[in-house]
Amino acid sequence: MSEEPKPNPNPCPICGKPATAHHKPFCSQRCATIDLARWITGTYRVPTDETPEDAPQRGEEDDSNG
Repeated sequence: MSEEPKPNPNPCPICGKPATAHHKPFCSQRCATIDLARWITGTYRVPTDETPEDAPQRGEEDDSNG
């Protein structure tokens, strides 16, 4: 007989329900998908002082305008 996974004592970061071991740290696949969508769309961001690699560096001119 297999036992059901015990709930994680930490709440789901999306809805606050008890997290399950199967979807840790979320309570369900739905909340895990919501979290992933937030990262993909840019809702969540990690702050940084770095500039994107393709952005012009300070002091460089943009030669594409002729």
